[in-house]
Amino acid sequence: MKWLDDIAWTADGLVPVIAQEASSGDVLMFAWMNREALALTAAKGEAVYWSRSRARLWHKGEESGHVQKVLDIRIDCDEDVILLKIEQLGHTPGIACHTGRHACFYRTLRNGVWETTEPVLKDPKSIYAA
Repeated sequence: MKWLDDIAWTADGLVPVIAQEASSGDVLMFAWMNREALALTAAKGEAVYWSRSRARLWHKGEESGHVQKVLDIRIDCDEDVILLKIEQLGHTPGIACHTGRHACFYRTLRNGVWETTEPVLKDPKSIYAA
């Protein structure tokens, strides 16, 4: 797959990925992909990431059911960042964050303090098995 060779991978073989909700334009999360994850994402039409903490492929929603249906895959002008335009499945409104929120970017800097500005839509304890 020649298109994978066009990407400016990091020294450890990864590329940063932004997941953006196509319908709202909300940036839901940031993650990493290796070649295999990106190839699987393109083939499946669902987001598959490389989990640095787990050191393995991670199909988004494999535990939570909050799958990301990929509508479009884009690359930036420097060929070193991937943008996924997605539909967040599994809950309405969509939950992308493991904290049970719509997006991972739920804290805003206000007066020198990170303030939580987005609500928990579903208790993470009810999403993930113990």
